[in-house]
Amino acid sequence: MFRKRRWQLAACCLLTALLTTAAVVGTEAVLLNRLTGSASESVRFLRTMNLLKRNYNGEVDNHQLFDGAIKGMVEAAGDPYTVYLNSKDFQQLSEMTGGSFGGIGIVFGKRGNDYVVISALEDNPGAKAGIKSGDVITAIDGKPTRDMNMEQVANKIRGKYGTVVKLELKGKDGKLRTVSVERGEIKNPSVGGQLLPDTKIGYIRIAVFNENTGDDFAKKYAELEKQGMQALVLDLRSNPGGVFDAGVAVAGMLVPKGPIVSVVDKNGNKYEETSNLEKVKYPLAVLVDHGSASAAEIVAGAIKDTKSGKLFGTKTFGKGSVQSVYRLDSNTAVKITVAKYYTPSGVSIHNVGIEPDVKVELPEDATVDVQLKAAEDYLLQQLQ
Repeated sequence: MFRKRRWQLAACCLLTALLTTAAVVGTEAVLLNRLTGSASESVRFLRTMNLLKRNYNGEVDNHQLFDGAIKGMVEAAGDPYTVYLNSKDFQQLSEMTGGSFGGIGIVFGKRGNDYVVISALEDNPGAKAGIKSGDVITAIDGKPTRDMNMEQVANKIRGKYGTVVKLELKGKDGKLRTVSVERGEIKNPSVGGQLLPDTKIGYIRIAVFNENTGDDFAKKYAELEKQGMQALVLDLRSNPGGVFDAGVAVAGMLVPKGPIVSVVDKNGNKYEETSNLEKVKYPLAVLVDHGSASAAEIVAGAIKDTKSGKLFGTKTFGKGSVQSVYRLDSNTAVKITVAKYYTPSGVSIHNVGIEPDVKVELPEDATVDVQLKAAEDYLLQQLQ
């Protein structure tokens, strides 16, 4: 009788263990199925991992397997601004944020498989080395960029102050050249301006949108008003954007009461920024080019859609998305595109750009700024 009870107890414990294991496995399967949306996809994923571990003729590191799986999953989204930051990438980003890293002062984006320079910020190492808007970055320190994501390209360009990075570039003429650039502290010039010679036309140049741009623009605007400004040229050429709120602040001084820009997430939730300006004060011309992006496109798009002024130059870059960084653990993260910008008329500028009202090309060998001249001529007509 005692042996029978002991056997029954052992069987009961075994059954409990099996049921517990089955419950855990079942729970994991349910969770995985919820993520993949398909039982067959879950099986495919687990089978691949199992086959590698059982049959691969070499060492298999579980961490590397999961790292590769996450990287592939993020890249499969097909968005160059949505990237996985492995421990090395995340460490470099943290060091850069902490102030121990410098850069060369260029902003780039992705077009197809190419990493294209949006803007080389004036008075910074990249611009001084001859890097121009439209240049394609084909290699960094001898390593091709075709196998890198956006963050990896950025991290390779960044580095300690005083060190040198070599960029292989393909110009608009298709020719390759290599430039060596010494990294340094990046200067972010914001706002500059004056009255155009022998006119009452104000000229304000915004090179980049930083935290102070809204206030700096308001001060320069007021200064030119005191000097008798009756019309305004706003130069946003080679402006890669920057702080969203700064773009909204500038647009709020130039477009009439109503929408400036809206931000919409994947669920259709909409957030709108608006202007409280009663009416447009002066005739306005805006200069844009391929290097005008992000916050610069918010301003240009609002002005064009509300007919507050005319755009002169060439089509803008087309960077109209919002990214957020999410930590996965203490060493890794993902940067994900979470929303898109829309102009007041509801147009998405992402990967599209904004067409100017008056197209004016600026030849590289031009001795006269024909884009500025066209804008000035237009405003002189408006003042007659």
